[in-house]
Amino acid sequence: MEELFSFLANEGIDPSLIDAARRFRDTHPVAEEDRSRIPVPEYFYYGRKTWELALAALLAGKNLLLAGPKATGKNVLSENLCALFGRPMWNVSFHVNADASYLVGTDTYNGQAVVFRPGPIWLCAEKGGFGILDEINMAKNEALAVLHAALDFRRSLDVPGYERIDLREETRFIATMNYGYAGTRDLNEALTSRFAVLDMPVIAGEDLSKLIARRYPSIDGKICSQLVRLYEELEKKAESAEISDSALDLRGLLDAVALMEQGLTSGDALDMCVVNKSFDAYERSLIRDVIAARLPSDLTRDVVFGA
Repeated sequence: MEELFSFLANEGIDPSLIDAARRFRDTHPVAEEDRSRIPVPEYFYYGRKTWELALAALLAGKNLLLAGPKATGKNVLSENLCALFGRPMWNVSFHVNADASYLVGTDTYNGQAVVFRPGPIWLCAEKGGFGILDEINMAKNEALAVLHAALDFRRSLDVPGYERIDLREETRFIATMNYGYAGTRDLNEALTSRFAVLDMPVIAGEDLSKLIARRYPSIDGKICSQLVRLYEELEKKAESAEISDSALDLRGLLDAVALMEQGLTSGDALDMCVVNKSFDAYERSLIRDVIAARLPSDLTRDVVFGA
């Protein structure tokens, strides 16, 4: 994906890391039937230091744990890394029913016989993919136990009744976790030790401005700047506990810009994508006050994006 390689070069990422990622991609071609699983990112992750740390870990053969609060770009970076390395991606969202059979595979009847239906972890091992372990700190112990051998030096999966499968050299796992979400818990030491852990920083104002401008190149520069300041003010209020972090939603801010592009006024778009994500009436009024101090509610598409 040449656009992503050019983006990294423009962002000042260490050229030796970029070259190593390109060699990795060229050395490990993907089967034609799996190429549709290589993601094409809608957004690029901004953050030079974070990029360099993540690239170094994956190139060294390590699995990566992206940890941090919401709106730090964990899923965006995960997808970007899969695209850069040219790897098919299998996404595993942990939930109450995510058990060992969901991850590795289980027997199923195909209409003629009972056959093994591989799960996403098995397919990553077999096809040399990148497995995205989303919200790993919501996983049950049973689900995590099957990952231990795959994530450490053994790099294998051993399913009773089937032959052991060794992970291909290019297989990697990228886990994400948010702090403080309902249903989450601390990871045990055995699992944490199998990852290189990257503490994800909150996006800087300069990088957020570049992110918005890249996605919406026709946006008015002054309005883009006000959106960045708006996000920073919501972030400060969330940090000081004046509002909850429900309104601190980077995806919501970008969605609001998309709705403005479709013709909604700035007030309606920000209500739908930012304000109304709080279900407390008093908090919604506080958030609207922050927005009103930065942006009029009646901005139209022609004003936001230019006639």
